[in-house]
Amino acid sequence: MEPLENKSSSWVESRLRRYLIQIEKELNREDDLTFVDNLMRYSKGFWKGLFTFYDFPLLPRTNNDLELFFRRTKVRHRRITGSRTWNRYIVRHGENIVFVENVKNEQDGLQKIQNATYSAYKKESKKWNRRIYEHTKQRRFKQDPDAYLNIIESKWKRHN
Repeated sequence: MEPLENKSSSWVESRLRRYLIQIEKELNREDDLTFVDNLMRYSKGFWKGLFTFYDFPLLPRTNNDLELFFRRTKVRHRRITGSRTWNRYIVRHGENIVFVENVKNEQDGLQKIQNATYSAYKKESKKWNRRIYEHTKQRRFKQDPDAYLNIIESKWKRHN
C-alpha cells in the first residue's frame, strides 16, 4: 500500500477491498466478530477519499502530514507578516494557499503559471472575489464604519 509511481488509487482500493473480504472469511470465530464488524464499519466510513493521494502525490498522505502542512504554512505566514494570527490570511486566500505552498521550487512555480490560460485565470479570479466579498465588506466596516457607510450612501444616491 506504500505510494509508488505505478500505483493508482483504483489499484490500491481494489487490493484493500480484496484484503477486507479475506479478513471477513478468515476471522469468523465468535471472538473475532466484534473486531471484524468494527473494521468494516470504520473502513466504510473513511472509504471515500481514502485513496486520493495515490493519484495526486502533492496531497498529504496522513492527518499528521496535513497538520504539518498547516504548521509550516502558519510559520511562513508569521515570518512574512510578523503576525501571530492568520485568520484574515485564511479568509482572504483560503484554498489558494495550497497552490503557493505546494510549489517545489521557483522553476516549478513558473512552469505552473505559464501553463495557466488567461481565461482560466479570469474565471478563478471571479470565483475568488465572490468568495471573499462578504469578508472584505466586514473588514472595511470594522476599520472605519463611518467611511464605509458614506460610500454605501453615495453609491445608493448615484443609482437613485
